[in-house]
Amino acid sequence: MTRGGTGRAEQTDPAATGEGPERRCLVTGERGAKSGLVRFVIGPEGNVVPDILGRLPGRGMWVKPDRALIDAAVRKRAFSRGAKRSVVAPPDLADQVEAGLIRRVIELVALARKAGTAVAGYEKVKAWLTSGDAEVLLQAADGSERGKAKLRSPHGPESLIEVLSASELGVAFGREFVIHGALAGGGLTRRVVEEAARLKGMRAQDVGDRPDGKGTTTI
Repeated sequence: MTRGGTGRAEQTDPAATGEGPERRCLVTGERGAKSGLVRFVIGPEGNVVPDILGRLPGRGMWVKPDRALIDAAVRKRAFSRGAKRSVVAPPDLADQVEAGLIRRVIELVALARKAGTAVAGYEKVKAWLTSGDAEVLLQAADGSERGKAKLRSPHGPESLIEVLSASELGVAFGREFVIHGALAGGGLTRRVVEEAARLKGMRAQDVGDRPDGKGTTTI
């Protein structure tokens, strides 16, 4: 699976370039921009809750958006150490984070579509790439590699987002399936790039190989 996308579309975003507020990863101890980490809080019943939007009340604990690291935090009781009390971290916490990030990316792409800064479909995307309107290329992770190779991302691999399945992209564009999409520049695109980068670390395997029965989709 390719990179989540960290190219030209985000160069003016201080958080995306590491210039925003930093927090320390609970597992690795490394510091990083808040926008590149996942925040967790302790719920009223003492359970660990992922705070995808970073808005829930309570003291935050931060972990890199990496499935192995979140699983390790659960297994090694890192959240209890961070909270300085016994808390319950569910074994499916990484799945919860992944699901939340999927919803977030879909919501942002849908907002971009409604704002007129996102298009879907091979011909429309090709036209945007040709005219220079496209800043980021979206392609379904489970789409045919031959079909996807017909389009090139506008600014190289860094401007390619390939973390959603065809059906997930379809939800964002109000269709059953979408293989090709494109985003124009702007604030929404920077947010899509940022959230897609977080989601990339959470996807345990290529979407086309996942055990949910979704196979490879062709154009």
